[in-house]
Amino acid sequence: MTKNILLFILFVSALSCAQKKEPLLGDTEWQRKMNSDFKDASESPLKDKDRKTFRALDFFEFDSTYTVVATLKRTPGSKWFKMKTTTNRLSKERVFGVLSFKLNKKEYQLNVYQGEDLMTKEGFEDYLFLPFLDNTNGETSYGGGRYIELRIPEGDEIIIDFNKAYNPFCAYNAKYSCPIVPRVNYIDEEIKAGVKAYAKH
Repeated sequence: MTKNILLFILFVSALSCAQKKEPLLGDTEWQRKMNSDFKDASESPLKDKDRKTFRALDFFEFDSTYTVVATLKRTPGSKWFKMKTTTNRLSKERVFGVLSFKLNKKEYQLNVYQGEDLMTKEGFEDYLFLPFLDNTNGETSYGGGRYIELRIPEGDEIIIDFNKAYNPFCAYNAKYSCPIVPRVNYIDEEIKAGVKAYAKH
């Protein structure tokens, strides 16, 4: 193969890739990152056939009302327990603490969890897991509730940004094993923030 032909093939290939690449959709950096991950075959929970037609997740409009400062009451003596998942797998968790906050003039408390397996994983030593249910579930958001990722703070305050609430992977693909949100983490109002229910387009 001559050098000129090889260069032509590389040029056409690069041009084809450039034409296919669309700008990432999303109003915030977090939304754009989520859409990027869902397009990436190595990161996406989507089935291959769904990922090929995927353009963007549906999000509630960003609303700063749903970014709250919570007080963390740590529970260092809490015991490990086996949290049920959507499969036969049991996830070993413990209640790391209780988060107290005010939202729309109402007081709420949610348990925040720490997973035993993740504690030993590099980069996740301070990872906390906040699953929750609310009154949008089964309507505009995923019926099984949503998750928020947090990190252990140095003090006793922690920011909860419900605009970063996302669906468990099993909402997109039944092959995943997802922790079932404990009923104690129910918020008795509509949390119109974060990722909406997934609808194939």
